[in-house]
Amino acid sequence: MITLRQIRYLTAVAETLNFSRAAEICFVTQPTLSAGIKELEDRLGVQLIERTRQSVLLTPVGQKITARGRQLLLDAIEIETVAKAHRNPSEGDLKLGSIPTIGPYLLPRALPVIRNMFPDLRVYLREEMTESLIEGLTAGRLDLILIALPFDTGALEIMPLFADGYQLATPADWPVTRDVEMLTEGGQLMLLEKGHCLQRHALEAYPSHNLSVQDSFSATSLTTLIAMVSERLGVTLLPNLAVEAGVAGGSNVRLTPLPDACPRHVVLAWRPGSARDALFKNLGNLLKSLN
Repeated sequence: MITLRQIRYLTAVAETLNFSRAAEICFVTQPTLSAGIKELEDRLGVQLIERTRQSVLLTPVGQKITARGRQLLLDAIEIETVAKAHRNPSEGDLKLGSIPTIGPYLLPRALPVIRNMFPDLRVYLREEMTESLIEGLTAGRLDLILIALPFDTGALEIMPLFADGYQLATPADWPVTRDVEMLTEGGQLMLLEKGHCLQRHALEAYPSHNLSVQDSFSATSLTTLIAMVSERLGVTLLPNLAVEAGVAGGSNVRLTPLPDACPRHVVLAWRPGSARDALFKNLGNLLKSLN
């Protein structure tokens, strides 16, 4: 009979397309991993992996079996989680993912409260882009994610937390003007690079206006955007969550609230049917109380 260990070896190779890295992920030697996959292929009677000196590829049947294998591993994790949740839902490891424009500004306030309320819960944090977080949650690499909508979340369980509006950041010595006029002036608006959902959300802050972003510049962090604004290179939109956490503190920028801008919506998401559903809702209510 095939084993979960063999399936784990196969999925690790599928994720990395490298036997050495797959062995590291599985905490075994490369010969052990290779032998486990050979045993799986012998048991199934099909070739799962094509391996040459230059590359590692899954065969077509290997791709299909890997997809089924991932679900098997998820089910095994859920079985363990159900047992742990029955004993104590608030005990054990919690792998929490967050997008970079939420986590640093919300979680530092939340984690001490979480540790106080759930002393037996060990929270491990990952900061990634939204698509990667959703993929990690679906694959079982993460248990819970903190993201902003609108975004296609498929069949995930969603708990709304709060609406996060925007403030306009301009150089402190620029003349005061109408907010939307400042945003729509050609070539002035600077945003995060593509991949950050905040870029799309910011562009949708005023749906009736055609906001255009600078083509020659994009940032990887809000801190970089603020620095560029302070150097009089343009303007930007900052989420209220980040502003209230002091992201612009000490910088040479002027902040103007935009109460009529369409906000992004911060939510928690997890796999439907999770055995820790009650815990996740408690954590969501805690995060709500901090805003």
